[in-house]
Parts: sequence; structure tokens; C-alpha cells
Amino acid sequence: MRPMRRLLLPALLLCTLAGTFVLYTRPDFLVQLSQQIWGCF
Repeated sequence: MRPMRRLLLPALLLCTLAGTFVLYTRPDFLVQLSQQIWGCF
């Protein structure tokens, strides 16, 4: 179980970082995110 966890955590972090990078390359996502954040105030 230990070696599996050792590989799973970096893989999960890499997928999260890659997904975040892909979302930030889409301008429409950034506009929508900024509008949602601004709507909170």
C-alpha cells in the first residue's frame, strides 16, 4: 500500500496543476471567475 500512495500523491498533484494551467489559458474562464469573485462584494 505504501508504494501505491507514494505514486498516487504526485500524480494527483500533477493532474491538479495541469488542470489549473489549462483553465488559466482560457480567457473566457478568467472573465467568468473575475465576475464571480466581484459578485461576492
